[in-house]
Amino acid sequence: MLDFMQSMKTSMELKGLAQSTQKTYLAHIQRYAEFCQKHPASTGYDEVCSFLHHAITVKKLSSSYVNSSYGAIKFYFQTVLCREWNILHIPRVKKKRTLPIILTSEEVFRILRATENLKHRAILSTIYSADLRVSEVAHLKISDIHSQNMRIFVRQSKGNKDRYTILSERNLQLLREYWKVYRPKEWLFPGNPDTIPIATRTIQSIFKDSLNLTGVKKEASVHTLRHCFATHLLNNEAILLQIKELLGHDNIQTTSMYFHLTHAQVFGVKSPLDHGGDDLD
Repeated sequence: MLDFMQSMKTSMELKGLAQSTQKTYLAHIQRYAEFCQKHPASTGYDEVCSFLHHAITVKKLSSSYVNSSYGAIKFYFQTVLCREWNILHIPRVKKKRTLPIILTSEEVFRILRATENLKHRAILSTIYSADLRVSEVAHLKISDIHSQNMRIFVRQSKGNKDRYTILSERNLQLLREYWKVYRPKEWLFPGNPDTIPIATRTIQSIFKDSLNLTGVKKEASVHTLRHCFATHLLNNEAILLQIKELLGHDNIQTTSMYFHLTHAQVFGVKSPLDHGGDDLD
């Protein structure tokens, strides 16, 4: 490994960054070095700006991707090289605000019914019923299912935080049926061999296959089930603070996004066109 890559990796490990973040940042800093064609320690604001501008205007990369590159280079300059980082010299691209795709409750149940394999249905059901990320459901252990108090323990999720989420009664019945057939030992959903957890790509493929069987045309992914959890809870009059804790969000502003995805009727709101006046016919 090149020296700057090793220095970057060591600093991220000392900082306690998640493995996924470390992998992403290392890839970004390697691409930055290849773009500059010199050691990144010998670069400055001009090279950083050129790299990010090229990513935006030539490669047409998304704002999320560019901001991730920005974060990796900023970490390298500030933490590894102990240099000043002036945001006036290197502005951060404004992130586009887009709302996620949401499936109706009926569409979610169509996907679950289309998933005939018991293990696969248990995986998707657990994601939807307990608002789990795909990596979180993959790393669930049998000991994380607390049936006595109807909770699921999620260890070291995003931001290296532990949290509890709810265990659905219907999902518990499905998990018990699944356990009787498959008899997992440590991991709730083991991979191959059974000493490792199931791969996240496998779960994503399971969802896509089931989605295709339903004929639902929305551009949904397995992460869509997590968005559906929050939106459907709001539609059923759950409190936003409750949903924030279940999702594991630090800021309620993040959770408030789901207000945009709910039915207006939940809040007793009607369009002014529906109030009084003569019929338009």
